[in-house]
Amino acid sequence: MTVDIGKTSPEDTPPAGPEAIKAIPVRHYGRYLSAVIALGIFGLLVWAFANGDINWGAIPDYFFDDRILKGVRETLLLTVISMVIGIVGGILLAVMRLSKNPVTSSIAWFYIWFFRGTPVLVQLFVWFNLGFVFEYVNLGPIYKDQWADFMTPFLTALLGLGLNEAAYMAEICRAGLLAVDEGQTEAAHALGMSHQKTLRRIVIPQAMRVIVPPTGNEVINMLKTTSLVAAVQYPELLRFSQDIGTTSGATVEMLFLAAAWYLILTSTLSVGQYYVERYYARGSSRQLPPTPLQKIKANLLSLSNRPAGGVSA
Repeated sequence: MTVDIGKTSPEDTPPAGPEAIKAIPVRHYGRYLSAVIALGIFGLLVWAFANGDINWGAIPDYFFDDRILKGVRETLLLTVISMVIGIVGGILLAVMRLSKNPVTSSIAWFYIWFFRGTPVLVQLFVWFNLGFVFEYVNLGPIYKDQWADFMTPFLTALLGLGLNEAAYMAEICRAGLLAVDEGQTEAAHALGMSHQKTLRRIVIPQAMRVIVPPTGNEVINMLKTTSLVAAVQYPELLRFSQDIGTTSGATVEMLFLAAAWYLILTSTLSVGQYYVERYYARGSSRQLPPTPLQKIKANLLSLSNRPAGGVSA
């Protein structure tokens, strides 16, 4: 009996593989429509401002004017000092709120309730007009002067902004301290660490991860809030821009100029805030988020490695 090895039965043929699935992407027509509408509205706004009676050339002419640059410096100075007052006061109020002493805790609660519940502009006007109530400032042998000479626009701005910011920073600091598990403190005390050393080495470094992000937002918000002090005659960026607009006749143009400077300053602070948050994120995540330069480098590498014929299979 001979076997024909050149022929194979149907059972011996390997089964054909599954056919490739032809995936058809879903078309989101709503997204396309919303994008067209958004671009249309943006185009209308650009067309309206381009055809308006606006002297756009006045903006670059005064962009680096000495008065504008002085206003920028005063704005930054006021932001830094007010935030220092707010952070120091916020830490003190947070400790008072967490105290077991009902008197100090109640005082801190009342302070936070009052300054968070009233507008900053109202507080600025109150400080500015207290001269109608108090004619003199009498601190005995230390200091004595008329209220109008004592409460300058600069001091009014610092008190109005700094004391108000302290109320918000108090809640931020308190939330950060409460976010640290109590077992961390108990373990540190069991190892013989003092209360101050526990706060400095254990509690505060962990609390900073909660405190830093909203504090960065408060700094940016403070820089914008400084524009309110123009109402109490303090010369800063907005006040100088308004003065230049009044004398030059380019009122709206100078407001656009001030807005451009605020955007530059807040964008710079946002970049700094990102790196500070990235620094304090160490130990909380396996891999730190990439920096903007690292993102750009990664995108360039992905474009250079992409095949010339299109998307690789």
